[in-house]
Amino acid sequence: LHYYRCRYKILGLVVLGLGIWGLSSKESFAQEKIGTIGTDPMLILLTLGFLLTLLCLTGCVGALRENCCLLKMFSVIVLVLITIQVLFAIVAYTVQDQIEGYLRSGMLAAMAGYQDDLDLRFITDEIQLGLQCLGYDLYYNCSAPGVLACGVPSTCCVDPLENGTVWNSQCGVRAQVMDEFTAQSVIFLGGCLGGISRWIEQHEGLIGTVGVVVFGVQILAVFIATRLLENIHRHKAHA
Repeated sequence: LHYYRCRYKILGLVVLGLGIWGLSSKESFAQEKIGTIGTDPMLILLTLGFLLTLLCLTGCVGALRENCCLLKMFSVIVLVLITIQVLFAIVAYTVQDQIEGYLRSGMLAAMAGYQDDLDLRFITDEIQLGLQCLGYDLYYNCSAPGVLACGVPSTCCVDPLENGTVWNSQCGVRAQVMDEFTAQSVIFLGGCLGGISRWIEQHEGLIGTVGVVVFGVQILAVFIATRLLENIHRHKAHA
């Protein structure tokens, strides 16, 4: 049981780390932004990481102290998590033909709120940097005022670093009026929707394997916790 609880602890710490990284990357701890940190979506990751770590500690203390209450709590919570994952898998399988449409709608929403929603901008920028892609369609209308007209975000640029050190936030200016040959040396032309689909296709084996392993580990954790509870009850009955 110690091995399987360790998995939850590692997962909890990873999710907790992602939340902290997200808040730090967005400079949410800065003095001028600290007042709005309570509404930051990254707090969801922090909360989830904390709860997973707490779940691990519940099972750990329950096993070490042979506390039936904590072991039962651990087992029930893991069973609830398994149920949620099974339901999610069923829903995902049922709507698999519509997933691309959902992704397209999500990308369009992200593009529409790119300038106004800092969280959407952060997520979109991370996707564009990670997949080296260009959002969905057009970002800034050519009739828009300012230097960003007909441009794209700097996270879509092939080389957003000026001289390899300074981030050039204007590298995507007027990129939409360039011919394709010129543009491909300045910005990534492939859409992020296709990039996400390709990434999933390329890693579907790994995703499936990880899913099966995680599901199996949870089943084993519940089984071992149940057997441990039976042993505790048996020992108490003989005492």
